[in-house]
Amino acid sequence: MPVSIAREGRVAVVTVDNPPVNALSQALRQSLWDAAEALDADPAVDAVVLLCAGRTFIAGADVTEFGKPPQPPHLPDLVARIEAARKPWTAAIHGSALGGGFEVALACRFRVALPSASVGLPEVTLGIVPGAGGTVRLPRLVPPTAAVELVTTGRPVKAPQALELGLVDRIVEGDLRAGAVAFAAALPPLPAQLRERAPIAAEPGFWEEAETAVRKAARGEAAPLRALACLRRATEADFDAAMAFERETFLALRASPEAAALRHVFFAERAAARPASVKGVEPRPVRSAAVIGGGTMGAGIAAALRDAGLPVTLVERDADALDRGLATLRGIFDGAVKRGRLSEADAARRMAGVEGSTDYAALADTDLVVEAVFEDLAVKRAVFERLASACRADAILATNTSYLDPRAIAEGLPDPSRFIGLHFFSPANVMKLLEIVPTPETAPETLATGFALAAKLRKIPVQAGICDGFIGNRILKRYRAAAEALVRRGVAIADIDAAMRAYGFAMGPFEAQDLGGLDIAFLQREGARQRGEDVPGTLGDILVRAGRKGQKTGGGWYDYAPGERRPQPSAEVARLLAGEVRAGDAPADIAGHLVAEMAAEGAAILAEGIAAQPSDIDLVEIHGYGFPRRRGGPMFQSALAAAG
Repeated sequence: MPVSIAREGRVAVVTVDNPPVNALSQALRQSLWDAAEALDADPAVDAVVLLCAGRTFIAGADVTEFGKPPQPPHLPDLVARIEAARKPWTAAIHGSALGGGFEVALACRFRVALPSASVGLPEVTLGIVPGAGGTVRLPRLVPPTAAVELVTTGRPVKAPQALELGLVDRIVEGDLRAGAVAFAAALPPLPAQLRERAPIAAEPGFWEEAETAVRKAARGEAAPLRALACLRRATEADFDAAMAFERETFLALRASPEAAALRHVFFAERAAARPASVKGVEPRPVRSAAVIGGGTMGAGIAAALRDAGLPVTLVERDADALDRGLATLRGIFDGAVKRGRLSEADAARRMAGVEGSTDYAALADTDLVVEAVFEDLAVKRAVFERLASACRADAILATNTSYLDPRAIAEGLPDPSRFIGLHFFSPANVMKLLEIVPTPETAPETLATGFALAAKLRKIPVQAGICDGFIGNRILKRYRAAAEALVRRGVAIADIDAAMRAYGFAMGPFEAQDLGGLDIAFLQREGARQRGEDVPGTLGDILVRAGRKGQKTGGGWYDYAPGERRPQPSAEVARLLAGEVRAGDAPADIAGHLVAEMAAEGAAILAEGIAAQPSDIDLVEIHGYGFPRRRGGPMFQSALAAAG
């Protein structure tokens, strides 16, 4: 059984043991219901402590039940039953109390927690709203501003902040069970049930201002605004009416395409972290790391490694380059301080863990080295030749190449089983995607270490096969080519970008190129042409050759006023491309057309074995290229279209 009951004096301890995360399965819901019934009828019990075994409190719904008809007792009924218990319940929280787990905790008269615990209502991240009274009880416990922040963002809060807000009643230092039992045995004065309390009133105009802010932050997602509407109803209607409104909203959203897409991404992310290719394989320990190259990408990788607590050695070719690299890295941490994401002390500790060197001998005892130098085969080969002689024989050596064949980079490397491609995305300390690219010689332990590193860096890992651009850049190339093809058919550049923004991208394809620089892809194409490859000309080539490289030159696909980043349609671009435009029929749905092109390239990638499954491609596009999460990815959209 997932629930056991023990007694300590006149306090009953109800322990949930439903590994791995004590999810609210039907069996657990029924067991908790039965426990409430039995303990209410037990004259030897004055109070109840709800405790969880394992690494966490109840972490939410049982994901294996997603999409299936719910079975009684339904969670709202269980929450109401615990709330109505004649013997007061105290939730003893460790790990995370999330979603339905936190709604169960809200049903308890009291909540105590370890300092490391966190609580939250993350339902909006799955395209739904809390469905067991979370939006109704919360405004009766905390002010509207706090309730809106918790529910519409889905971000959890740590126990100390939860104590300040009134979400928990006490922080327990030391043994949670003993502390919770002592708290319950003291029989503190009983607060009213949350259903009996009046909601905390909002200031005039609060809800209108909150709607404006949430709409902007939601960027087209439906759930945050619907969650806000539930919170507002909870403050303006009686408890039962607010509960009915929340439940109606929950059920409607649960059946929506957006929720289906977000569930798809949720499961894809879980699967990506534990792929079959490394099942049962023990990764090598990584206690120290080094980065070769202190440019934008190298500094970003170093920052990501430091954020994960790894000591880092940054290696550059000479003292001046090293100074620039360390300055870039310091700038990353200083920027985090300005944005309030790091304290000055934290930033100082990050930099204190970085050693700069121009001597590869400094890498003699490093566990992992990531090469992040210029995208040139000869340059990269020279780096690995030096690494081969400077590093331990068992050190893992990784390349961050975006396009080059890792097999060619590793050619001649002693023991290539320790070599792997780790393709970070810029800025590497921010972007969550990590493409992991093994060669045929990469050992299973090396591959497993790549996935373990991704977990340590809190990144989404996707294994990719070897081809030009791997998964992400190969699809990006097709996407940009398809967008240029629309321009050749007479579709305005601004209309294409507007269509993709409306679809949910932060920027359209041409705006994004202007921001990153058109010359980056141009140089990659030129390098291929110089190697004798047949690379067709692009409209972007025409612009770069005319000196239009993007925002940094004041003009790319658009014009930019000095000091401005707002794109303006360009008469010069129209003149340069006039000979290339052959007006034709434009698709009625520009975004749908371009997403279909992405999916078509994804299908080719799957057919060639470059990606293991469609969901991997979706993760690459979402976490590396800004595909809107609420759309599920191009392969998810393709499957939807095929299903009619």
